[in-house]
Amino acid sequence: MVMANDHDSLRQKIHYERIHDEYEAHYYDKSSLEYRQRFILHPLLAGLDLNDRDVLDVASGSGHNTMLLRRRFPRMRGVGLDISGSACDAYRATTGGEALQCDLTRPLSLNRQFDAAVVIGGLHHCVVNLPQTIDNLASLVKSNGTLLMMEPSADSVLEGLRERWYRRDRYFDAPTERALSHDELLALAGGRFRVEVLRHIGGPAYFLILNSLVMRIPIGAKRWLAPVAFPLERAFNSLNSSSAPVFVARWRRM
Repeated sequence: MVMANDHDSLRQKIHYERIHDEYEAHYYDKSSLEYRQRFILHPLLAGLDLNDRDVLDVASGSGHNTMLLRRRFPRMRGVGLDISGSACDAYRATTGGEALQCDLTRPLSLNRQFDAAVVIGGLHHCVVNLPQTIDNLASLVKSNGTLLMMEPSADSVLEGLRERWYRRDRYFDAPTERALSHDELLALAGGRFRVEVLRHIGGPAYFLILNSLVMRIPIGAKRWLAPVAFPLERAFNSLNSSSAPVFVARWRRM
């Protein structure tokens, strides 16, 4: 097991804050938010009601995922959690809610639990100590609560290409992030969760719309690409192939 240290945490914090403005612009424009609604949140939230529930937005950034969830569940009580103090400040400004500055790769003692936790693309930044990260999440979710996640999949047929890209692209910090295997994460949970939803996604719109930053797609071009890419994405995702580049999962706390 690779254990986290202060240097690992500082690397991720500095890396995120260095690319923050570009990241915000590309991942939370209108087309990207629509992608999140259609292809990430829709399968995760089917049959779920988060109204009047305490929901922890993990790796919350500026709070855009919390705002998307509030569109569906206006009475949801959202709380942000992020390693970056500036991200926590932005979360408070965006959502008006509470934000906790925490490092998930180190032991936490928050003495509180939530009805649900959602982490969209955050766990693969915690690979320096995934066991501790999963332990923390298990302690933060109430019994019979839910954990919602979306992460790049290490089981993808594109994994070799992704590894090389992570090492060479300035938008990644290869020593402290990598794609994840859903089954590896579930094994780390040690029987504390059961899987309710597992889908494998990641077609043309995942690359051209959601990941326009790393693909160097101009933001202005996305409104023209989306009407073509979204139907293709729906068709690709319907295959639910385990070789796809991304997985979305909903776990229930035992």
